[in-house]
Amino acid sequence: MGHRLIRGLSGAAVFLVSVALLSVRQRGTLETTRYPDISKGMSEKPGQRSKASPEDATGGMGRGQENLQVHPPEGYRTEESLTLGDIFIAVKTTKRFHQSRMELLLDTWISQAREQTYVFTDEEDEALRRRMGDHAIFTNCSAEHSHPALSCKMAAEFDAFLASGRSWFCHLDDDNYLNPHALLKLLSSYSSSWDIYLGKPSLNRPIRASETLPNNQTKSVRFWFATGGAGFCISHKLASKMVPWASGRKFLSTSELIRLPDDCTVGYIIECKVGGQLLPSALFHSHLENLQLIPLSRLSQQVTLSYGVFENKLNVIELSGPFSPQEDPSSRFRSLHCHLYPDTSWCVQAVSW
Repeated sequence: MGHRLIRGLSGAAVFLVSVALLSVRQRGTLETTRYPDISKGMSEKPGQRSKASPEDATGGMGRGQENLQVHPPEGYRTEESLTLGDIFIAVKTTKRFHQSRMELLLDTWISQAREQTYVFTDEEDEALRRRMGDHAIFTNCSAEHSHPALSCKMAAEFDAFLASGRSWFCHLDDDNYLNPHALLKLLSSYSSSWDIYLGKPSLNRPIRASETLPNNQTKSVRFWFATGGAGFCISHKLASKMVPWASGRKFLSTSELIRLPDDCTVGYIIECKVGGQLLPSALFHSHLENLQLIPLSRLSQQVTLSYGVFENKLNVIELSGPFSPQEDPSSRFRSLHCHLYPDTSWCVQAVSW
């Protein structure tokens, strides 16, 4: 009798376990059917990632550029968390533009990234110091728009970035509007532990230069560079490799080897000395392109915008209100800022008027 009872209980236990296992299996099948990404994620091997489209990396930039990889290899893609505090934003300016250009930037986009932004200029200015504090860097570089003067400021930017310990270095000119949120979104697609050089070339081909060698010899070099007028960004990993040619007075010495401006020198160091490459992005913009072709619906996606003269005409973004072209004439940056940040106090006042 006792043996029969034990066998009966054992059989019941086996039956219950079988039912439980079947239930779990069926639930897993149902969950996989309802959420197909679960099975996809589980079947991927570590390190595998889904393919990213060229538009994701470059904002839709075309492929018709010789030997220039338009979107980064899969190895560059990352899921790392990034904040604005990880980015060092350098703005290059000169004393004569402190009032006409810098006041505009301080009132607009810099107000959204004050702690991450440093202004590099050539002469002391108490008004700029009051607004930027120790984020106003007076370099003692020449105020001339010459290769040595520009290289002097770029070297100061580069060394200040390295001293900051931040993950990304982004250079801008004083006629750029930066969208910090768009910048953060772009850089979040990459890892600062990789060699990353992001920007927009102003030419549709590599630039050619003659590099000076010892004993009065020269050699021809060709490389891509991101135009400084649109802004560019460099990862900390790549910047650390640039030190032998870019830190302090070495930047000017390197610039003299090819006798080209500072933004060209950056590209030369990265592509010819370090062995890196430019990853072009159509989200950066300079006054060298027709800015009126950027649709209003895509303005909020752009990392940088600019203004100036293009083909002998005022070159600004196409944007209506809240300020009229007479009130916001040269750049349309105030209207752009209100488009992106409508709750800004002076934007609300402009609309109410």
